[in-house]
Amino acid sequence: MANSKFKATIKRNLLTILTITAVILSIIVGISMRISHSSYSPRVVMYVNFIGDLFLRMIRAITLPLIISSVIAAIAPLDISLSKKIGTHAIIYIVSTTLIAVIIGIILVLTIKPGGTAIENDNVEERERQGNTIVDTMLDLLRNLFPPNIVQATLQTYQTVLTPPDNKTDTNVYDWTISSKYVDGTNMLGIISVSIIFAITLSTIRSKVVNLVTVLLEFMQAMMKIVQVIIWVTPVAVFFLILAKFLEMDDIVDVFSKLGLYVATVASGIFIQGFIFLPALFFGFTRKNPFKFLGQIGPAILTALGTSSSLATLPVSMQCVEENAGIDPRVVRFMLPLGATINMNGTALYEAVASIFIAQLKQMDLSVGNVVAIVLTATAASIGTAGVPQAGLVTLIMVLDTIGIPAEDVSLIIAIDWIVGRLRTTLNVMGDAYGAAIIEATSRKELEKLPLHNVKVADEIDSKQSTVAASS
Repeated sequence: MANSKFKATIKRNLLTILTITAVILSIIVGISMRISHSSYSPRVVMYVNFIGDLFLRMIRAITLPLIISSVIAAIAPLDISLSKKIGTHAIIYIVSTTLIAVIIGIILVLTIKPGGTAIENDNVEERERQGNTIVDTMLDLLRNLFPPNIVQATLQTYQTVLTPPDNKTDTNVYDWTISSKYVDGTNMLGIISVSIIFAITLSTIRSKVVNLVTVLLEFMQAMMKIVQVIIWVTPVAVFFLILAKFLEMDDIVDVFSKLGLYVATVASGIFIQGFIFLPALFFGFTRKNPFKFLGQIGPAILTALGTSSSLATLPVSMQCVEENAGIDPRVVRFMLPLGATINMNGTALYEAVASIFIAQLKQMDLSVGNVVAIVLTATAASIGTAGVPQAGLVTLIMVLDTIGIPAEDVSLIIAIDWIVGRLRTTLNVMGDAYGAAIIEATSRKELEKLPLHNVKVADEIDSKQSTVAASS
């Protein structure tokens, strides 16, 4: 009996075990190679990085169709007409808490500076010539939310360009000539906003588009199956990605100390969100002891730490919140599956911290517009992360792309992603549970009028996603 349980545990965590093994081996080999040779040529580093580069190319190729289908599949099957008040409360809770998590993460990473201090660009003329004034950048973000051409949005992003009149750079920048251009890089904000609008439209006419919604759900499942296959390359890819970084690092000790500070920054953000902000919010709406509630959902928290998967934790979460905490089962069956799909406080916080940390390591000076873009992209991208293996990796590449950082720079933090992944999943699960209790408290009158069968997530997406054990 014990032997079978041991085998089952090994099988369930095989990918994590192989990835950790690859990390350890890459560190040992990397240190050995640096001892034998103090430096390596860029061509040698390129050869070593080749397998990892192929892996990142596969991830980037699948990211766009995966995010689009995941966002649509998360929203389209919801019957929002059954209980608009409960549904509205859920969406407000999810969006607001995710936004707060991102802001907490950004404040911490900009304050602590785990990646070091960026080198500021003192060439104001050049920065302004590229349209990086705060007003223009904010307007560009809004323009990119509504792309005029969806196909173009998959390849290019709109940008304002300011040019001094007759090369008189001493004039007021707001008097410069205004023009625009499209720069290479996926307009993720536009893609996600179009996907959300399309999904909401489908949800309002769901009875007339059942077949279309079914096709989109099946397409999402196909995309996730492809990702599941690709992710099994992770241990091999991680080995070569980390090894390549070892060979090109100037100061290995400095980089590892910064990685430790990065993990501490993420952990601090998760602690503030999960053990200060959410409990305070819970107490404010329910007037109950939030730490007693934490004890009641303890098994779900431990399961999240062990599995690093919101979906794998979902059955335990539902049992804890419904039976241990005594939350209305109609709210539990609505909020928790929905939360496991789109409520990703931990993932959004991680993406914000990780993207700015990588920019700090690369000594990039991020503008206010870049930070706002990170806030919006990390918040929006978290909607489509559920059910995606190594979802943080996939969506982090998306956020990095938004601020112009190459996907290969993910390898800077991939060595410790398995630790951070468990922390962010724990916050995701806690956020869902707290949300169910808060929504019950704010919707008591609505629940009295609502039949038992009326609050639910569509059976299609619930049954499909429960079969997927994926990292969030």
